[in-house]
Amino acid sequence: MCGIVGGFDLRGHRTLDKKRLWQMAQGVRHRGPDDSFSWSDVGIAMAAQRLAIQDVAQGKQPLSDPSGRVWASQNGEIFNAPALRRELSASGTVFRSRCDTEVWPSLYLAKGTDCFSSVRGQFAVALYDRAERTLLLGRDRVGICPLYYTVTDGLLLWSSEIKGLLASGLVEAAPDRKGIDLVFSLFAAGTQRTAFANIHALRPGHFLRVAEGQLALRRYWDLQFPDQGQERTVSVQDEPLLQEEVAATLHHAVDRRFASDGPVAFYLSGGLDSTLIVGIARRLLSDLPMTAFTVGFDDAGLDERPRAARSASLLSAQLHTLVPSASQLLSALPLAVTAAEGPIMDTANACLLLLAKQVSAQGFKVVLTGEGADEAMGGYVWHKSAKILRALSRLHPDAPSWLRQGVSFLATPGVKSPHLDRHLHGLRPSQLDLYEPLSQARSLLYSDAMMDTLRDHNPFADLDLRIDAMKRWDPLHQALYLEYKLMLPGHLLLGKGDRVAMHAGVETRYPFLDEDFIDLASTLSPSYKLRGFEDKWLLRRVAETLLPKEIARPPKQMFKARALCELTPQPRWIAQLLSPPSLRQTGYFSVDSVRHERALQTLLPSTFPRRYVLDGAFTALVMTQLWHHLFLGGGLCELPVWQPDASSSDPPPSFLGNQHAL
Repeated sequence: MCGIVGGFDLRGHRTLDKKRLWQMAQGVRHRGPDDSFSWSDVGIAMAAQRLAIQDVAQGKQPLSDPSGRVWASQNGEIFNAPALRRELSASGTVFRSRCDTEVWPSLYLAKGTDCFSSVRGQFAVALYDRAERTLLLGRDRVGICPLYYTVTDGLLLWSSEIKGLLASGLVEAAPDRKGIDLVFSLFAAGTQRTAFANIHALRPGHFLRVAEGQLALRRYWDLQFPDQGQERTVSVQDEPLLQEEVAATLHHAVDRRFASDGPVAFYLSGGLDSTLIVGIARRLLSDLPMTAFTVGFDDAGLDERPRAARSASLLSAQLHTLVPSASQLLSALPLAVTAAEGPIMDTANACLLLLAKQVSAQGFKVVLTGEGADEAMGGYVWHKSAKILRALSRLHPDAPSWLRQGVSFLATPGVKSPHLDRHLHGLRPSQLDLYEPLSQARSLLYSDAMMDTLRDHNPFADLDLRIDAMKRWDPLHQALYLEYKLMLPGHLLLGKGDRVAMHAGVETRYPFLDEDFIDLASTLSPSYKLRGFEDKWLLRRVAETLLPKEIARPPKQMFKARALCELTPQPRWIAQLLSPPSLRQTGYFSVDSVRHERALQTLLPSTFPRRYVLDGAFTALVMTQLWHHLFLGGGLCELPVWQPDASSSDPPPSFLGNQHAL
């Protein structure tokens, strides 16, 4: 994993100043602290901050094909690089390193833009064809690795993180209120819109082609489900064979993610997903030592230590446990927001940042984790709730609507439901029943100016959803599709995955996000995912064949730390961010409404629906104010603001040299 940056002149032949390029690279230095190199040509400059995982000696990038025509810099890993090397070598390509980034130039020359469909892995890549003067920026299918871009004064800039763009000195930090609202409406950042005006995220499964001064965004992959009734089913007698197929696919997914010149660690919560990954790894590694990491709480949230310790013991893995206090979580929240580069809604982000720091301190650069199983196999509670509502509709067609109205009244009396399904042409994926009550807090807390900005705004427009296809799918698959498009890239992978891990120089890898596993799971009947009210039914059957029986059927528990208001004692900066002068300075929230709802929040019991809504809303509100303070000029609280690394203002000679130039 690395951090990549660069600039491309859309108007002519200006080349990004090397000092600015160096500043951009320093903005993402935490992603690749091991070395830093650049390459430039007429009108183009690119650089990489490297986290050396494979071929430490020879894998310095940017890298070119043997002719020097196509250059590449990559953040991430190509897990099928050995197979692609064999294929390209058979056609005469000569490779000079074992670095997977070197595959990109020759693969592009062989397949053109079809190269993205050929790659299996997690990546964000910049490819430049000198002969055609064409730039390609590409991102992996589900959005594990981030990539951002902007255009300023005819110059296209790109970076693994927004901090790299801001560090250039050419990009003004300004808020995009519609981007901020996505967190309050949908719990996640957008797939293209960010919280910064005029700074865009490259969508997962897309590439950006830049030629002759024009930018063209193209999709090369999207998740596809069979039409309802056409999903794959097998006889009861053949279900063991299907279990074996799933197990074999997961074995391959775990095995290919061991690619590293150093040791690989594991996150282990004791739940089904992470335990299954560690169990498969134990089978693959036989008697080799394994190291796992978990989070426990004494006073700040759900304590996973007993289950994790039992799983680690039975699977012969050495377990390191992080037990952050409430004060440690609060101290880490500014770093979590700095890593996410936007508002967050979950204090658990700070837990995972601290955990990644512990992984790094123990000498690991790679960790395998269990995210993606819930999205593939229907693991969330709202899928069960939707099943209950569909059953109620058979008793009376208006019953679900009455129940939703009741929940809405208890959560936010007097506030009209946003009816998010109106933006989806009547489709109602199950998670809308979670989004709607919480998004009603927008009407309670936003300023009039903020509401005016959002008038008639469709928060789903940013997601590039294929509504016509969704209408043909089973309701469960409609919801899973939305999770892949929204929750994974905008919440789990951004705020809890890549960003917080890479802030500590750790690469997270996700076997359940393996392309082969996603393809297999998407074909399966919903009955293999949610059977009755048992979530991840087929995956649980697989676990029973692979894990000791004592840990094969753990109950579903979402990893969650306490809400921000429950973490005490609270530092002064929280009250400062909520003060009337700070609220007026940002203009996002109503001073009077915040004062009223804050007072109400402290009076309501934690089990009351209104309190649940306010706890989430105020966490997002404080984190929005904190983001504004950190990135948009400060002045809201006593915390220092984010600034580019100024420890070395001039690039060293090693950075300036063209790497592997012929």
